[in-house]
Amino acid sequence: MTIEASSTTTVSRRLRLGMVGGGRGAFIGAVHRIAARLDDRYELVAGALSSDPERARASAADLHIAPDRAYADFEAMAKAEAARPDGIDVVAIVTPNHLHAPIATAFLKAGIHVICDKPMTRTVAEAEALAALVAETGLIFALTHTYTGYPMVRQARSMVAAGELGPIRLVQVEYPQDWLTVAAETMGSKQAEWRTDPNRAGAAGGVGDIGSHAMQLAEYVSGLECEALAADLTTFVPGRHLDDNAGMLLRFAGGARGMLWCSQVAPGNANALRLRVYGERAGVEWSQESPNELAFSPFGEPTRTIIRSGPGANAVASHASRIPGGHPEGYLEAFAQIYTDTAELIMARIENRSADPAAMAVPTVRDGVRGVRFITAAVASGRANAVWTKLADV
Repeated sequence: MTIEASSTTTVSRRLRLGMVGGGRGAFIGAVHRIAARLDDRYELVAGALSSDPERARASAADLHIAPDRAYADFEAMAKAEAARPDGIDVVAIVTPNHLHAPIATAFLKAGIHVICDKPMTRTVAEAEALAALVAETGLIFALTHTYTGYPMVRQARSMVAAGELGPIRLVQVEYPQDWLTVAAETMGSKQAEWRTDPNRAGAAGGVGDIGSHAMQLAEYVSGLECEALAADLTTFVPGRHLDDNAGMLLRFAGGARGMLWCSQVAPGNANALRLRVYGERAGVEWSQESPNELAFSPFGEPTRTIIRSGPGANAVASHASRIPGGHPEGYLEAFAQIYTDTAELIMARIENRSADPAAMAVPTVRDGVRGVRFITAAVASGRANAVWTKLADV
């Protein structure tokens, strides 16, 4: 089916948001709710917040969701909300990975837009089927690759696209953490438990959890697609079932080369995502732990530090900024930018108008397919002793 826009109108309300997952004890659900509220574009009105019915009801009560819109399962929620005249406009999916595909499918078939955590699915077949359904329905599907919401990431992307670096030669990205240095999955950590479980996380551990962020950021900023990789995946913690460290060589379309390292067993690193992109004429460097700065290095000239909302920041960075320079913005604001841009895309559909072009920077189902292909190729390469593997072949 195809969802048709109504006649041109102006809608004076927040978007009605539903959520699947994210109940009591879930870290990422709270992050999504804060992000949705930050720019006042959404109102959370419905949810299936846990697979445990009692916890789902209690979580809904915590969030002031009406009892008749606190659902025991996502199938019932999709059906009921689609039938309501005041039903949700969009659903946020914040569950473990194995549930992303069935939940997204149910809501898309019900005519409801989707905001989904990454990785989008566990398998390439699921990802391709979901992409086909998005194309069939014409609905908005946004993927929460948070780091694409940072102003200076968007500035770096725009500078590459404008040719300021020249043709890209090298892309280096790393994402080390240390929280799984010990077997946290056996120590009561709910987050560690499902992320190291192949049945819920999929075939990859750190590669799926943070490596997918690193690869998406590399492609997002460079404007290049990775065509092939040679990956060395390691599991250092005894008894762990999925990788907790990976290094890989990358080959991009057009001849650029790169390297990616992701680790969850690197003591001293909390969330040290870092990207460097080098072209014939200049390079840029960005670090998630200093997100308001972008280093720009034209060859043969001193490195310039561009500050968010400061001299040198462009209109793309300004679109993703909220407060004056000197007041740092960070992770929650970047996450909110994904929600805000998605709200613009959905509201444009409702009002039957063109969306703000700046909102088109939000990651989509296509990024989701790319991410799952990356994960699948990395796992296949690792199992074959780091043999070069084409993403198109998995």
